[in-house]
Amino acid sequence: MSTLPVYRWQLAPDGYATRRQLRARDLRPGGQDVAAQLERPRRRGRPPLVAYLYRVDLALPVRPMTPGRWRAHAAMMRARRTCPECHRDAGYVIPTSLGSCVTCAYPEEQRAA
Repeated sequence: MSTLPVYRWQLAPDGYATRRQLRARDLRPGGQDVAAQLERPRRRGRPPLVAYLYRVDLALPVRPMTPGRWRAHAAMMRARRTCPECHRDAGYVIPTSLGSCVTCAYPEEQRAA
């Protein structure tokens, strides 16, 4: 098992990119393994921040969104906006910390207003 090359933050050579940087270029890793990693040191004995790098020359173009994928995405977002208690579309993504829309999570504050 070989170890990955490790570069300091902002000192990686050309030809490597993170997933976000690939996506900004309309590319994806395309099944390739991680080629290297960046490490950004932190203070007070905390472990460094790590970012994985992929080779740009092996990256593939992003697959286009098909009508079926758009429908699936819309259904997923609709499910995230639907309150499990009142079954209404809240108009926003319901926070997982609440588990329901704000109206259902804090009914006493809604009545007072």
